[in-house]
Amino acid sequence: MSALADLKLVAAKKPTHLSPVVIRRNKVIDRLHEQLEMAKARQEGRTYAPTRMRSVKNAETGVKTTIETTKRLKQWWWVTDNGKVCVSLRYGAKIIEIVKGKTAVELASEKELVATLEILKQAVESGELDAQIEAVAGTARNGFRK
Repeated sequence: MSALADLKLVAAKKPTHLSPVVIRRNKVIDRLHEQLEMAKARQEGRTYAPTRMRSVKNAETGVKTTIETTKRLKQWWWVTDNGKVCVSLRYGAKIIEIVKGKTAVELASEKELVATLEILKQAVESGELDAQIEAVAGTARNGFRK
């Protein structure tokens, strides 16, 4: 018996490019994943410091080298005056309006943070916030035009 007989073979072609909606959705999902990891680390009492590769030019020799540095992250949640925790959703530096006139989710305590971020991530993955992300991306894109 052939080893390939156990596999399900299909005629599939990898897409050459993704639609802009999927690209924007994936950007938000990636950032939400970072926020989730940061929130989980905070609850466990440790720090979350993702790394990235960066090219640096040596001032003396002029040679470019690649070094690994920690990525700077800003948390999307904050504590309000009344002790509640609020979480906003961002696309770049812009805050996404989750529903008309509402830009944040209010939580009773920081213990609910991970679950809320998971719910927001599921909403973005399912495409529920595509129109809001498109609106924010459009305003960011217009800032680059002359």
